[in-house]
Amino acid sequence: MQTKRGLSSPYLLLMITMVLWGSAFSSSKSVVEQVPHAVAALLRFGGGAVALLAAVWLFGSREATVTARGGWRAAMAGVLGVFAYNGFFFWGLSLAPSLDAGILIPVMSPVLTSAFLLVTRRERALWARIAGLGLGLAGAVVFFLGAGGSSHGGSTRLAGDALFLLSALCWAAYTLAGPRVLAGIEPLRATTYATCAGAVLLGVIAAPDIPEVRWSELPAGVWLNVAYLALGAAAVANLLYYRGVGAVGPARASFMMFTVPVTNTLCATLFLDESFGGLQGAGALVLLAGAVLAVTQGRLPKRPARSAGTRRTSDAREPEGHVER
Repeated sequence: MQTKRGLSSPYLLLMITMVLWGSAFSSSKSVVEQVPHAVAALLRFGGGAVALLAAVWLFGSREATVTARGGWRAAMAGVLGVFAYNGFFFWGLSLAPSLDAGILIPVMSPVLTSAFLLVTRRERALWARIAGLGLGLAGAVVFFLGAGGSSHGGSTRLAGDALFLLSALCWAAYTLAGPRVLAGIEPLRATTYATCAGAVLLGVIAAPDIPEVRWSELPAGVWLNVAYLALGAAAVANLLYYRGVGAVGPARASFMMFTVPVTNTLCATLFLDESFGGLQGAGALVLLAGAVLAVTQGRLPKRPARSAGTRRTSDAREPEGHVER
């Protein structure tokens, strides 16, 4: 029984998601080096959409019904979390290393999520949160200065990093929309509708570049990366992420994003031989410290066991609880 709870833990599902996403940055960069960035995005999520449609057919509940409103919400989430996010992400990969993407996107996403919750008063303006947001902003500024001014940087890399920042903004909005999207619709179908909607729009953007690709000359490694991105990083990871968000809420799910840079840094340095200068490294550390402080408010997020009688009091001390419900 204990093993079953562990395997079904939303935090375990989120951790698997972060490993898949962390490795996907360098994998995506390998594809972008061979095909136009818009085509790379389409390959990843077009393949992911096909895989999810097959999963719905094989494993989806036959009795489940989806309202027009629920389907529309999931599709709109796909515009943010699939189309807009990946449009900026793959464009950025054509200009900057995947190492930058793996730092800026997973670290800035929870910072932006936390900032939104603070501005809309869904979370309390505690000193630790405000200080963390300020520190995160300072770290981002230093990181961008390093991208544009160091021997490892340049204007092209700076432009790519700016696109990664836009990707982080899109993902923060996607995360915040998660609980509403999941209301009245199972995660598998919600993920499928979102991915299909985003993939269709990515196809429109990629259409002019598709005839220019010499498909028969693409190395086998490109197709292996595409298969991994479509099945693992797109289909499976997005499904597990939605399940995790539905169980623990956007604030705690965002906290898990801090594990992505570790996997990404290992993959980018080992497989792509990427690196950044000292100024960017210092900025990344400051940004990460600020993000952790902003999201955790100076304490590690916990879900202690509590009885029904004490739940209201405990939730009052956890601003994230309002968002989760």
